[in-house]
This record gives sequence, C-alpha cells and structure tokens, in this order.
Amino acid sequence: MGTFAAHDGLIAGRYRLSGRIGRGGMGTVWRATDELLARQVAVKELHMDDSGPGTCAAGLSDCDRTLREARAAALISHPNVVALHDIVVQDGRPWIVMELVDGRALSEVLAAEGPVGPRETARIAIALLSALRAAHARGVLHRDIKPPNVLLESATGRVVLTDFGIAQVRGATTITETGAFVGSPEYTAPERMSGGPAGPAADLWSLGVLMCAALSGVTPFRRDSLGGILHAVVHDEIRPPAAAAPLLPVVQGLLERDPVHRMGADEAERLLHAYLASGWVDDGLVRPAYIPRVRTVLMAAVAVVTLAGTGAGLAVVLAERGADADGDRPAQVSSGTPARSPGPPVTREPPVSAPVRPPEGYHAVQDPAGFALAVPDGFTRSFEPPRVFYYSPDRQFRLGILIQDPRAGGPAGTLRAAAAAAPDRYPGYRSATVRETTHKGYPAAAWEFTWDGPEAESGGTVRTYDTCWEEGGKMYEVWVAGPAGKAAQARRHAQAVLDSFIRIRPVSSP
Repeated sequence: MGTFAAHDGLIAGRYRLSGRIGRGGMGTVWRATDELLARQVAVKELHMDDSGPGTCAAGLSDCDRTLREARAAALISHPNVVALHDIVVQDGRPWIVMELVDGRALSEVLAAEGPVGPRETARIAIALLSALRAAHARGVLHRDIKPPNVLLESATGRVVLTDFGIAQVRGATTITETGAFVGSPEYTAPERMSGGPAGPAADLWSLGVLMCAALSGVTPFRRDSLGGILHAVVHDEIRPPAAAAPLLPVVQGLLERDPVHRMGADEAERLLHAYLASGWVDDGLVRPAYIPRVRTVLMAAVAVVTLAGTGAGLAVVLAERGADADGDRPAQVSSGTPARSPGPPVTREPPVSAPVRPPEGYHAVQDPAGFALAVPDGFTRSFEPPRVFYYSPDRQFRLGILIQDPRAGGPAGTLRAAAAAAPDRYPGYRSATVRETTHKGYPAAAWEFTWDGPEAESGGTVRTYDTCWEEGGKMYEVWVAGPAGKAAQARRHAQAVLDSFIRIRPVSSP
C-alpha cells in the first residue's frame, strides 16, 4: 500500500505524487502536483484493511461515510479550514485532494520547541473557534481536534484545521451498543467517550484540551494506559496546568463536562480577544475545576475504542454511580469575612480547592484575596492587613503575599527601596542581593537577605526570599522566610509558591 506500482504515481490521470508528507491511522498524505492546473496539492490516501474491496481501516463496511463527510468538509470555505479540492477513487481506494499548507503541525512545534505560550495559544484558539463556527454552521463536526490536525503556515502564521470528516463514529451512539470510535481519547469529550449524543460542544471540549497541550506540552488527561485516560476524561477531577493561568476562565469553561453548561464559541472568542488586548481574561469569578460526584467505575456497557495511528482496540467498561461518601463534593471557599482594619491577625483554615496542581507535600489554595497557589501542608492562613500570611505549625516558616498598585521604579525600584531601609527594620541585616529578573514573562525583581530574628517564635537567624513582579495592572510581592539553618527548605517553599501562583479575581473579602 502506498507504492506507485499500480498507478505509476499518477492519481486519476491528474495528480502526480512526489513524496510522502505524513502518515496516520486513517491514511497517508502525499505531496503532489495537479498537472491540470499546475499547482501543488496534498493528496490523502485512505487506508484499507484486508476485509475485502472497499473496506476502510476504520472498520467500516465501505468508505461511503468517509467520502460523504469529506464532501461536507469541502463545502466549508474558510481561511482556517484546509480546502478540499477533489475526491477520486484509484485502485479501489479513495484519495482526497486538499490544499497544500507549507508549514508544520502544532504537534511538531510542541515536540521541537515546547509550549507556545499564552498569547500564541490564544491566537491559535481564536482561529480554530472561527473555523469551528464555520464548520458547525454547515452541520459538520470535526470530532478529532488535536495538535497533529492543526497546521501553522510558515510564511504567514495562518492556522489551518485539517482532517475534517476523517474521524467518525460508526453505528449507534449509545454506550450499550458496540461501535468503532476513531480519534484520540485524550482530546475526546466525555459525552462522546460515554457513547452519548455529541454536538458542536464536543469540538469545543477538544479545543480546551488542545489549549492545555499548547500551554504546557501535555493534556490534563495524560495517563499511562488507555483505561486511565478514559477514566480521567469521564470521572477524575480536572486540573488545568499551571501554565493555563492567563487563560484559565476559557480553559475551565471549555472543559465543563456537562455540554449544556460548557462555554460557547462566542464567549470563548470574546474572552480570548480580551486577553490579547489587555493581557488578562476577566469573566467575573474563576470557575472551579469540575469535580464529579463519581467514584466507582462499574461494568455496564462496552465501547470498542480504536486508537488513530495504531489500530489497536480496547474494550472499556464505563458506568457511574453517585457517591455518598464524604469528600466527593468540591471543597468550598470559606465565606468568613475577617476584619479589614489593622488589628489582631485574623486566622482561619485556608480553602483547599484551587485551579493549580500542587507538588507533593503541598496543597492547592484559592485565596479569597484574589490568587491561587500551592501552600506547604499544615500551613494556616492569617490576614494581617494589607498582607496575607501562611504560617507553618511551629511558625518557623512564614509565607507572605502583598498585592498593591504599581509603584514608580517598578519591581526592581520597589525592592531596592525596601533594601535601602532594611537596616533600620531588620536587626543584623546582611548577605543581601537585589537583582532584576522575570516571573513567567513579567518584569520582576528578587531580593534575598539574612537577619537576626525573631522572625519565628523560636528566634534565631532568618533567611528571606522575596520576589516582586507586575502583572495585569497590579504589583505582586511574595516572600518566604525561615531559619537560616533551613534555608534550602525555605528556598524550596518559595519556588513552589512562585511556580504555582495564579492571580484570579477575588471571590470574597480577604
């Protein structure tokens, strides 16, 4: 299959193949010349299996459905959708003739260069939303949105969605009947995975997963086995990557498991345009990650899943039962309102649910003051206006956060001014450095110093790590202080906090 022997490299007497571009589970894409119009095109050869004439590798009795879907995609005229020029049959198999896009797939970019960053992700997502809007208006569902199916044109940066009509579901759509599912489970909406009816919202879910992959290099549903992936998509708590912070409301809105409540294309596009214009997405309150009240997977039905690119099958049994044990509901942010005027510290247990992924030994906190972060286990919150602190149980370590309006001189000027006044504030102030840096792409400064406590109840020499940066019209300052003899532990806490810190809109008074 794929050789020139039967057709001498000339398809339908018109398209001359010149080299293979790529190969997937459904077909091989060739570079070709349209000798009639003297232009370069891409020709996709659909794979056949050994079941007999006209049987596709997707497991269908013939390729009629594939061809019908390809013809539907050809009706879509949009700059972000690959143009389909022709469908021909040669040597008993279908060949789809498409626009040749000179560029790389998003998957290739991610593999070679790593995550593309929030601005490029927003640009790609806006283009794909536009493409999907055009497709859905013609009744075409893509069903296989993932990085390999998104091309980035080298000369112009144009985003092009490919492979319309190739991924498909054969037969009935309920999970109680066996069917063939072609696509990538990591990017597949839970309603499709469970065999339910799937509409345009399923493509939007896939776009949300793709955004996570573009921002971090992996999806929230990456697991070691196909069964693990399916369980993650349908059941597990959804944890967007920390890198999704600038676009978090969009990502969480698209990754709403209930398609009825999933963010629509218009709203997602509006928020992404707002981000590109202002550097921040503001849709009111950050949506909490969806945590289903589901714990047990029971044998109820079988769905045969065929992985694109491998042709491997796996019987997966899925069902769900409402859980009645404690801990199955999302944790809620405390609604207590502390004093706003200076006075005794107001202490309360921090919230335990937040859109960040904490490292081992830490837990996620969505602080009502307007940020989320990973806090060391056992630390408790104290509001000491205008600062928020988190203390270790023995109060040897203190984590502080201050949010204020930008100041003249920026982060570096702010910390240098603080360092100049430090000898009067910190007895034995020494071993100090202030340096300019960046924090997740934002202008920042870092200040380290040692002084003679007591910073903690036990007293002694203290080492402080302080980072200040500007983001979204605010200046953020985060510092961790601890015993100088445990400086490595304090530095580890500081790094974990900075790596996980996400600014969000305040959900209540601090």
